[in-house]
Amino acid sequence: MKKVLLSAMLLAATLAACTNKEQIKTEENMSTTLQLTGEWDKTFPLSDKVEHRKVTFHNRYGIELAADMYIPKANRPEQKDGKLPAIAVSGPFGAVKEQSSGLYAQHMAERGFLTIAFDPSFTGESGGEPRRMASPDINTEDFLAAVDFLSTQADVDPDRIGIIGICGFGGMAVNAAALDPRIKATVASTMYDMSKVNVEGYFASEDSPEKRMEKRRAIAAQRTADFKAGTYQRAGGVVDPLPDDAPWFVKDYHAYYKTKRGYHERSGNSTDGWNVVGCQSFLNQPLLCWAQEIETPVLLIHGEKAHSRYFSEYAFERMTGRHTEGTSAKEGNKELLIIPGASHVDLYDDVAGVIPYDKMEQFFKENLK
Repeated sequence: MKKVLLSAMLLAATLAACTNKEQIKTEENMSTTLQLTGEWDKTFPLSDKVEHRKVTFHNRYGIELAADMYIPKANRPEQKDGKLPAIAVSGPFGAVKEQSSGLYAQHMAERGFLTIAFDPSFTGESGGEPRRMASPDINTEDFLAAVDFLSTQADVDPDRIGIIGICGFGGMAVNAAALDPRIKATVASTMYDMSKVNVEGYFASEDSPEKRMEKRRAIAAQRTADFKAGTYQRAGGVVDPLPDDAPWFVKDYHAYYKTKRGYHERSGNSTDGWNVVGCQSFLNQPLLCWAQEIETPVLLIHGEKAHSRYFSEYAFERMTGRHTEGTSAKEGNKELLIIPGASHVDLYDDVAGVIPYDKMEQFFKENLK
């Protein structure tokens, strides 16, 4: 009997020791290890209507994410019991928080929301190795981790949290909304569905088993070459200099990412791009397969002249069953807003003066009550 009791005590002690070690390890993983710049290095000026500070948080894969937090100094009609509604922003795909997402976040903070603009895993100031990789799962999780973080802030109402995804992170935002009911309202601006474009090519130009197999073989060969070389080949950012026959939307990208208007040294689109193998998993991991089960409100914003407009039209159809082409539409709490005359990149910044901040403010105030 004594031996049995002794064995039980030893087992309990061993389990306790393992548990304590795991707790210590978890606490270490939650500590800040990122090196964040202390200077204002955005592509837009700091507003005198907000307070700004750097914050970090981790996702469920243990990757630490870096973000800029914007807190309204005034204009707080939505504050309840000292708590504010909050919005997490990310995108475009290949950009950093110092570009479009930070601009959106700052504007929404001016309008009374506590906001964060975060760098996704493997990019910008956020953690994750190797750099410049992408994942439909992990990058969706990044939004969920942002909600984790906001939900635990003393000045945030955890029942009033929304998200904004821009370009390729518009698709990730819609995917996050399908997964996490804590997200009470979602905006996807100038959205790309990264799975759809990788699987089909632009406008379904590569939508065949043969074309997809070509991509699989090319990426497989590149993986072997990368492993032998001990490094990852970069695909290159936005092409520079522009060839004479570049499509007009590539010229639009160049006008943003490669000029003083939007260039940032940490942005892959501004510099040497993603790893060639970085987007492999988008080839067989669809983003919007459960979009029709999103119960919370979603606002899709796109430019009439954007080459990418069909991604938002497709997402609206997935959520509502209603086909629309080139026109704004609303079905229940799902809305597609088409901005007349606007291109894809016009919704990246304020140069064209077409970003519908008033509409987004109204949308979030109505749905983050």
